[in-house]
Amino acid sequence: MANEQRRLNAEWRSRTALALVLAGLLPLAAARAQAPTTPPGLQNIPDAPLASPDAGLVPTEVDLQRAEDGFALQGAGDGGTQPGFEAPTLVVDAPARYPEALAAQPVAGTVRLELLVDEQGEVAEVRLVQGLHPLLDEAALHAAPGLRFSPAKVDGAPMPVRLNFEYRFEAPQQVAEAEKPLPPVTLRGLIRAKGNRKPLVGAVLVSDAAREMPVETGPDGRFEARLPPGTQTVRVNAPGHKPGVFLEEVRKGEALEVVYGLEPLVVNPYETVVRGDRERTEVSRVTLHDAELREIPGTMGDPFRVMMLMPGVGSMLSGISYPVVRGSQPAATGYFLDGIRVPILFHLFLGPAVIHPDFIDSIDFFPGNPSPQYGRLTGGAVEGRLTRPRDDRLHGSAYADLINAGLFLEYPFQSTGTNVSVAGRVSYTPWLIALAANALQPPGANDSKLVLDFYDYQARIEQEVGPGRLRLFAFGSSDTFGTQATSDNGTTALQSVLFHRVDLRYRHPVGGGELEGGVTWGLDRFALGAETAREGGTRIDIDQNDLTARLGYQRKFGESLSLRSGLDVDHKRALITLEQRFRPPTGGPLEETRLELPVAIATFSGVWAELLWEPKDSPWSVVPGFRVDNYHLAGGINHVAVEPRITARRKLGEQLTLKGGVGLYHQPPTTLISLPIIDIAALGQGLQQALQVSAGVEYKNLWGFDVSLDGYVNPMLRTVELTPFGNEELPIETPDQPGDGVGDPRDPPPPGTGGRRVVRGMAQEQIPLPDIDIPDMSSRGLSYGLELLIRRPLGGNWFGWLSYSLQRSTRLVRFTRFNDQDVPVGQDEADLPYVFDQTHVANLVLSYKFANNVTLGGVLHFNTGRPESGNLTSRTMVEGRDPLGQSRWVRVDMDKVERLPPFFRFDVRVSKAWAYDTFTLEAYLDMLNVTISQEVVSFDYIGGLGVPLERRPSGVPIVLPILGLKGRY
Repeated sequence: MANEQRRLNAEWRSRTALALVLAGLLPLAAARAQAPTTPPGLQNIPDAPLASPDAGLVPTEVDLQRAEDGFALQGAGDGGTQPGFEAPTLVVDAPARYPEALAAQPVAGTVRLELLVDEQGEVAEVRLVQGLHPLLDEAALHAAPGLRFSPAKVDGAPMPVRLNFEYRFEAPQQVAEAEKPLPPVTLRGLIRAKGNRKPLVGAVLVSDAAREMPVETGPDGRFEARLPPGTQTVRVNAPGHKPGVFLEEVRKGEALEVVYGLEPLVVNPYETVVRGDRERTEVSRVTLHDAELREIPGTMGDPFRVMMLMPGVGSMLSGISYPVVRGSQPAATGYFLDGIRVPILFHLFLGPAVIHPDFIDSIDFFPGNPSPQYGRLTGGAVEGRLTRPRDDRLHGSAYADLINAGLFLEYPFQSTGTNVSVAGRVSYTPWLIALAANALQPPGANDSKLVLDFYDYQARIEQEVGPGRLRLFAFGSSDTFGTQATSDNGTTALQSVLFHRVDLRYRHPVGGGELEGGVTWGLDRFALGAETAREGGTRIDIDQNDLTARLGYQRKFGESLSLRSGLDVDHKRALITLEQRFRPPTGGPLEETRLELPVAIATFSGVWAELLWEPKDSPWSVVPGFRVDNYHLAGGINHVAVEPRITARRKLGEQLTLKGGVGLYHQPPTTLISLPIIDIAALGQGLQQALQVSAGVEYKNLWGFDVSLDGYVNPMLRTVELTPFGNEELPIETPDQPGDGVGDPRDPPPPGTGGRRVVRGMAQEQIPLPDIDIPDMSSRGLSYGLELLIRRPLGGNWFGWLSYSLQRSTRLVRFTRFNDQDVPVGQDEADLPYVFDQTHVANLVLSYKFANNVTLGGVLHFNTGRPESGNLTSRTMVEGRDPLGQSRWVRVDMDKVERLPPFFRFDVRVSKAWAYDTFTLEAYLDMLNVTISQEVVSFDYIGGLGVPLERRPSGVPIVLPILGLKGRY
């Protein structure tokens, strides 16, 4: 082995000592920009002017004088005091191996590095100053982080310092080494990281008895050392890990097998991982990985809740996770898991997503212009991609917090090429709520208890079959909420939403590309019921069974052209089951009846394709595509939708890219959120249709940030939104005969209210519907806006982003006009702000990982208010007069309503991680709305008939504190 020598630069440069002194004494000096991986506290180390080693002192405000033992600070005068300066010394060496690739043509010389040594004496940053050969430079850069020094000190206080360090390489003597027989291996084993047990590649092992024979681990983290017999002190160094010192007894003629574990400097660091993701061709796509999915404050560690902090996303209510994407209805956005459409994404609206976080590798969020692969939607698309199966060993995790507990296990059967993964979560919220409720209720009053329950499960089996791969994936979810009787006097009134999916798919190379075929079975159920032990009750189950077959193919045709295509057929059957328990008129035990009512049978089929055209040596990439869908409902209803789409990108350099796209989209009628049967039972209303037009610019690595600015215009050519947010019908009422409906502004105050009348903010106006067929629910709308994303990617010790959306969404609404006495005078129609329209939405996300494995993160959220239109909120009222001339509240016309107040929220997450030999442990506190801010959702209008008028805001602060513990194996 080549004789490789290291030495500190014999002379500390004046710039080095001066930089150290200025860092401690002259904070007003100019700071130097550091690399993104610079640890905390080291960003502001100033540089001093370069000086030759023999140039003497550098004239500055504080001079240095050379002393016999190094450098010292020169005092300002005879009576001045000078700080004591202690130079760092090398404590732990980190040899660099001579690359075997250079053995045939050896190169000798010196590689000069500049090291940033922090207050602990560890190498925080390495910079190549003078190279020799790319392979030798790489060897030196790889070894240098393992060096350890005694900290530099000024007046006894440790200070960071920059110093020069050299690795001197000598060419190996090949002939001599070839003739000399190698001694036997006496120590072999594995070097891995503590906690995740990941093999450490390039770790260097040195024995005190054989310093000239360093050993480096290979790609599998294993090593073989030829050490002399006797007691050996073995030192192991690896970049990013604390050095390890081990005492071994080496015996002659024996090979000792060992496993060494090194503690990471940072547990679960923010690593920049190079992934094999497909080429970016979409106009608007945000991809999130790793800590960006699991360490965002206010999300409970759930990857899908992070979407609420993306540009282009509004909210129904703070804490509610269903996104309002670019002003579309929440159900207009499609949720997919590896191509499988997921009907319900979140538990109980406020809870986590229905997929265990450790099953999710990344999330692609398309706020607009999704590719033709995503069909039957008019809004955005969210695609969760499953983790890749790991075939090295058993992996697992378990966690428990105040809401639920979860488990994840993954095991590879290496002999058969089979990988099995299972996960699940269960909520114990009902038990906690029952304890609290029973403790607060008086004796004898706890006949019913509140129920908020959920569970989910996932299971995956992957098997290598020749050159292809077979996968079976099953997952499901169940949510139950309401009240449950605890005695015969109580009432059980429960609602539940559940779904199950079983997906079988196979991938196989065909014709120079890859063919994928799959079949998915699904069950969606919405159930509600109420009953008592004495009188019985009714339960209604609304079921929808789906059977989907799909086929996909992708292939590259040369260097410039690629094809992606697919087709799918989705067969749906809807069934309503009615169960009733009742007591017969003659008395006796409860009787039961069951009635099954087939509602609809439908078949949705579609075919799609897109071409990626990237001419060689051209800055352009163009992706034309199309999708054709057929919607068929038994009974003669049939709709065909043709959707051309195209996107284009043009690079104006390595960092700047222009982008744009346009596409047509269709979707069946929707409710507020996806529910069974709705998409097929309402096909008689026709399809929704939307045009999406987007354009923008991207700039990569602008001072370490990625910047994206997008603008969009989405004409909603036809909407069929089955919600109570549509037209306002003309009330049938005369001025001289006040109505007697609850909440009518003309009603006299009820008795016992002291002359006050209260119109509660969330109450809906009762408008009688005539006994006729369901009216035409179609309308139209428009959404447009600007979206800004400034993102600091993973890497170093922090990440984060700033997202801002300026947006407007409208719908064509027919409404009633009133005079100043609240009397209807006619109807009109206009394009009015959508019920969830929020003009400004901003999010600032930051997460910082300290050196002691403590992570602190925060989220600042701001949004302006929704329209106070009477839909899911109150109706704006102003002071008016009744026929007697008394003050009263009067409704304003729909095109003159005000907006609810803006809302500000601050979320916090703090965690501490520990690494043990075979597992890591993390304790965390995640709190949504730590400021306990109250979002105003409506106003109560109080007074009238001689009582002073008062407008009171109404709202409840949604606060979710989550304290938990998670272990990973």
